[in-house]
Amino acid sequence: MLSAAAAVFLYPFVWLVVASLKPRDRTFSDPFVPWPNPFAPENYANVWDAAPMLAWLFNTVFVGVAAALAVTVSSAFVAFGFAYFRFPGRGVLFGSVLATMMLPGAVTLVPTYLIWNTVGLTGTQVPLWAGNLFGSAFYIFLLRQFFLGIPRYVFEAARVDGASYLDLFRRIALPLGRPALIIAFIFELKASWFDLMKPLIYLQDPALFTLPRGLKAVVDQFYQGGDPKWEIVLAASVITTLPLVVIFFAGQRYFVQGIATTGQKG
Repeated sequence: MLSAAAAVFLYPFVWLVVASLKPRDRTFSDPFVPWPNPFAPENYANVWDAAPMLAWLFNTVFVGVAAALAVTVSSAFVAFGFAYFRFPGRGVLFGSVLATMMLPGAVTLVPTYLIWNTVGLTGTQVPLWAGNLFGSAFYIFLLRQFFLGIPRYVFEAARVDGASYLDLFRRIALPLGRPALIIAFIFELKASWFDLMKPLIYLQDPALFTLPRGLKAVVDQFYQGGDPKWEIVLAASVITTLPLVVIFFAGQRYFVQGIATTGQKG
């Protein structure tokens, strides 16, 4: 059953790789043949001539890492506060934070755009990552549950030795919470890496495009010219996807470790 399920989930990616190695007139032919016939590896060389992929890749890496770092650090601060401190109304306040997850993204889309437009940052890459400086309800919940699994006497012993609250966070919570922090970082990196909506709204300069926004521009350009070069688009899609596949493989052991311990409560 696991093998069958894995085959179902892997098939779209395998088809993408195989189709990207076919000539234009054979791109959509033989969808169930797991190898390209004929073989056209020059598609990947043509991608770099058709679009500034290297610049878009750099923009994507910068925005993705900035967004992931911002949301991981800010959410960890808030999560530690909810996990360690005991104060009246903590449950209500934490419930209010979680309630923001019920808001659809379309509800806050226009107000968020008006805020960035008021401060004059539309047309830049700042709106793509700076909003994460205020944390994320999902990651706050994830990290709080992990911090609750750290025995409280570890923090109390450090307090007796004169550690400040910032020391508790920096020297105890962050090192022990590394699996959960890595999970939050990778999840947000993936979300930012493949995000099309924000770049589509805030970016107009092609030099600032991320890979998803650039691929959208390439597809539009091909359609306007009446010559949809799908082999180029598919090859660019593979180039866009492969870095995240490698990162997920590298971080998979942290997924198991983090998920296995997130539900524990000390």
